[in-house]
Amino acid sequence: MRSSRTAGLLLAAGEGTRLGRPKAMVELGGERLVDRGVRLLEEGGCHPVVVVLGAATVQVRGAVTVRNPDWASGMGSSLRVGLAALPAEAESVVVALIDQPLIEPGAVRALIASGAGGLAVATYGGRRRNPVLIAREHWAGVAGMAVGDVGARPFMKAHPGLVTEVPCDEHGDPADIDTPEDLARLEARLTGARSEPQG
Repeated sequence: MRSSRTAGLLLAAGEGTRLGRPKAMVELGGERLVDRGVRLLEEGGCHPVVVVLGAATVQVRGAVTVRNPDWASGMGSSLRVGLAALPAEAESVVVALIDQPLIEPGAVRALIASGAGGLAVATYGGRRRNPVLIAREHWAGVAGMAVGDVGARPFMKAHPGLVTEVPCDEHGDPADIDTPEDLARLEARLTGARSEPQG
């Protein structure tokens, strides 16, 4: 499956209730989470990248933005809006979440390179996390089961034979940001990594 036929979809519509502000407006290491997410997908080989916004409207360079008017209902509606906005030439999509900023582009490349014809999911420590690659033929099925605050998981659970697990332990960390404490912890990790001596 060629990367040029794989679009990227970043879900960034949430209000960030526990965080105290929409995640699309949050910065980590001097870069907005939404820009980190777009860069993840672009550098991973996805084109174009579509960003689903909702609670906050922000300008995003290098991506197509669409608004989910029903963002408050949860991630499922954002996934449906995003899938509907993808271009006709896309044969597959890699879906990423805005609040997992330590995942690296290598995870996206690994999903695309897996050659999975149906669904491919990144695993860390043997656990399924994000991102997820979904072939076009399954978009309708995934959208139909994405209700409330769940995404592709119900469809994958219902069709285990279609799912390829792709170990991505060497391609970053799936830690997510839900609270101010999470944000401070990841900020400290980034600062520590930048200050370590090289060589």
